[in-house]
Amino acid sequence: MQQGITSLPYRLVYSLGRHPYLGYLIEPHIVHLNQNGSYSLSYKRVFSNTVDEFAPALDDLDYELIKLLDEIEQTHIIKRFHKKPIRPADYFSKVFDAKIYDYVRPKIEQRMLTFLNKVGDKPLFMMSKDGYPAEQELHIAPSKTSILFHFRRNETETRYFPTLKYEGHRMEFMYKDAEVIVNQQAWLLLDNVLYHFDEELEGKKLSPFLNKRYISILRNTEKKYFETFVTGLIEKHHVYAEGLDIINYREQASPELRIIYSPDGEAQLQLYFQYGDYSFPAGGQQAVTVKYVYNEDGDVHQFYRIKRASQWEEKKEVHLQSLGLKKADALFSTFVPKENAMGFRPSAIEWVNEHLAELETQGFHITQSHKDKKFLIGKTSITLEIAEQNDWFDVKAIVRFGPYEFPFTALRQHIIHKQQEFELPNGEIAIIPQEWFSQYEHLFQFSSKKDEIRLSKLHIGLLNDVSEHTSLTIQRKLNKLGEFDEIQEIAPPDKFKGSLRPYQQAGYNWFHFLQQYRFGGLLADDMGLGKTVQTLALLQEQKESLGPQDAKTSLLIVPTSLIFNWQKEAEKFVPNLRVHLHTGGNRSKDNFAFSHFDLVITTYGIARIDDELLSSYFFNYIILDESQNIKNPRSKSFSAIKQLKSKHKLALSGTPIENSVADIWSQMHFANPGLLGSYTYFQKEFVQTIEKKKDEEKARRLQAIIKPFVLRRTKSQVATELPPKSEQIFYCSMSEEQLEYYERIKSEYRNALLDGAFSGKASQIALLQGLTKLRQLANHPQMVDKDYHGGSGKFDAAIELMESIIKEGNKLLIFSQFVKHLEIFRSHFDQHKIPYAYLDGSTTDRDLAVKSFKERQDIQVFLISIKAGGVGLNLTEADYVFILDPWWNPAVEQQAIDRSHRIGQVKNVFIYKFISKDSIEEKILALQGMKKSLASSLITTEESFVKALSKEDISELFN
Repeated sequence: MQQGITSLPYRLVYSLGRHPYLGYLIEPHIVHLNQNGSYSLSYKRVFSNTVDEFAPALDDLDYELIKLLDEIEQTHIIKRFHKKPIRPADYFSKVFDAKIYDYVRPKIEQRMLTFLNKVGDKPLFMMSKDGYPAEQELHIAPSKTSILFHFRRNETETRYFPTLKYEGHRMEFMYKDAEVIVNQQAWLLLDNVLYHFDEELEGKKLSPFLNKRYISILRNTEKKYFETFVTGLIEKHHVYAEGLDIINYREQASPELRIIYSPDGEAQLQLYFQYGDYSFPAGGQQAVTVKYVYNEDGDVHQFYRIKRASQWEEKKEVHLQSLGLKKADALFSTFVPKENAMGFRPSAIEWVNEHLAELETQGFHITQSHKDKKFLIGKTSITLEIAEQNDWFDVKAIVRFGPYEFPFTALRQHIIHKQQEFELPNGEIAIIPQEWFSQYEHLFQFSSKKDEIRLSKLHIGLLNDVSEHTSLTIQRKLNKLGEFDEIQEIAPPDKFKGSLRPYQQAGYNWFHFLQQYRFGGLLADDMGLGKTVQTLALLQEQKESLGPQDAKTSLLIVPTSLIFNWQKEAEKFVPNLRVHLHTGGNRSKDNFAFSHFDLVITTYGIARIDDELLSSYFFNYIILDESQNIKNPRSKSFSAIKQLKSKHKLALSGTPIENSVADIWSQMHFANPGLLGSYTYFQKEFVQTIEKKKDEEKARRLQAIIKPFVLRRTKSQVATELPPKSEQIFYCSMSEEQLEYYERIKSEYRNALLDGAFSGKASQIALLQGLTKLRQLANHPQMVDKDYHGGSGKFDAAIELMESIIKEGNKLLIFSQFVKHLEIFRSHFDQHKIPYAYLDGSTTDRDLAVKSFKERQDIQVFLISIKAGGVGLNLTEADYVFILDPWWNPAVEQQAIDRSHRIGQVKNVFIYKFISKDSIEEKILALQGMKKSLASSLITTEESFVKALSKEDISELFN
């Protein structure tokens, strides 16, 4: 071809030609045009990387088609399938064979089909034998051609041939030099027109008849030919037959669910569709199926042509999935049930039984494939009737499997051992619903009898839960036992000093509900909501209402740090209550002394030591504060406390479950022995399944069992009933080493004072130093003596309370006027890897400290010195404030509180002031009250406060 053709008129054409080895191919060429617009003999084969110089003759579709045709050019094919460089002539003469052709040709045809479907009216030519690309123009037929296959059977043979129709007219194509240019989806070239078909047709079904009128099938081979070739042909194409019966089946189909049983695995459901006598698995790709039947007697050949109702079948499959099935294996059309709303995945058979009525309404037939084991297909149900006795419930339960009825106790071993298959009298196997194992197992586990179901009244929560899932009849209305609105309103005792908020009144009423039914309980209100106040109201009411023959003395067991808090709260709210502290080395060894008091308060430690003394006395109430102290059932505390005797039992804890579900067992066992079964059973049944297997149903069941005996209100639930801020003084006992140290230093200063060592201005300074030293010792002796290795009662109490707060996800401000005090806490936090923010006078980046506390979720504690953080901070993220030490000036204390309780605070703020019992801190509180007006208006420093003290005040401080 000439160089410089781009300066001449030209056109892009596509040329169909026969390759000697690869068959028909299509190539793109640029052909030069004569002056009259006809095609010249000058042309050039183009590729994607050479066609740009002819861009004016191309559009976007041309670029796409040229790129497609690049892939079937011989050089490209050789490179793709032969790694070593080779000349095309050598490749086709030495390497290429029929096997390679059979592999390559379908891939060529895929691209040719794409081309033919996209080329539209672009110039398409037949290539000449010498390679000229514009020899004869070709056209693509605008309409599709149809094909009909004919079979004519006579006494000696069956003749088989096709006829073609184009636009309603029969098309003559035999002996017309027609050629099939694509086999995969037939394209026929006839008289310079390319014809394509209205159905999937392999070219090889057409090729034999291009130069032959028919194919003859002899009688001795026809049966095999009919079974294979003709059957397949009738399935895919239109066929007309003479001497053969082709019967079109249009009978209404019915869906069938087959239960496929596997001894080694779970049963599955297989979906089939029944068309007359023929059954097909769901999801088959063939829209038409042909069954061949030969009757030798009459020499009759019949082809049953069954057209599948694809859309109808698909709707049936979708309906099954809407009822809770999912595909297990798409190839074999098998299904298994999905998990239901309760988190259970029923077996295939119990799913069928559950949905049987709806399946039958939808026309499904249920069949079973297993011959040796037949399952009951029918409704399964259970009804329970509960009769209330004095201290127990009798449960009468009837189970129905189809037409059979059994007492539920007949299934006892099956339920306990989780065996689903239950043999019926007729030999059929009934499947026990999986949900029954979790819903009703506890009826047997907690029953006091083996041949009946008898439950303690403690298990009313379990019965209430069962009633939500079962057809349940209860002789009396028992569900009131868990509902507050039906619990009787009880008036507060006459000599109770104070008032109960509505939620506290509800708790007080709940105590009487427990008392009425002889239940123990756990009050688990959030910290700060007044568990102490509610309990004291109960104890005062007992004092006022009990008769002369009743046990009147109650026992309260608390952590050591809370002894004096209870004592102070009792003095405040129930001053009429006679309280005895059973503590210290001089405590009574004769329990007869208890009878002189309404309330005996002791500690967990002393309860362990004095277990024989305490267990030999019968109390009215035994009350455990911070009852999580007995969470370990193997501990000495639990062992000692479970020996104690009383009419009523009550546990108090803001955090009854600290680390594990197991924590609740011992507290519930104390309150209501037997409620949760043995500890071994509880571990296996609840702890392991809830914590390791994340079994939500078991967690819900445990909650149902304990619900009537646990009352918990959170701050958010009762926020409207709380004041904006509540302050509580938290009294702490000093440790033995701390108290000894404190008394020694106090004696030194008191003696110096009595000896007149303090006089003039120097005396004020010395006096201030002495007061400061005692205050530091009341906090922690390490503040004055780095070599001190003993404990601090205040430090231990603050840490214990802090841990409860941060476990609940709350934020906390800790204030002290002593940096040394904050450093002791800081060291503890570092050692135990507790994240915190810190601010004192030496902090260089205040903003970073504040920002980290406000924005980081993991930082829940902020240590602040009063001088650095008493003003200028907005920390509304905190809802708890610790005042570690009392200040001479209450106004300074108030400024610290206002860091959290200020505009923008939407939560209720709880303030705890820590005071060491029998220390100078108690006396400071008393002086604050006496000189309140002076402190609020004039006093701004410690020095000025000291100046305002009288001799009597000073003497009292060191007394």
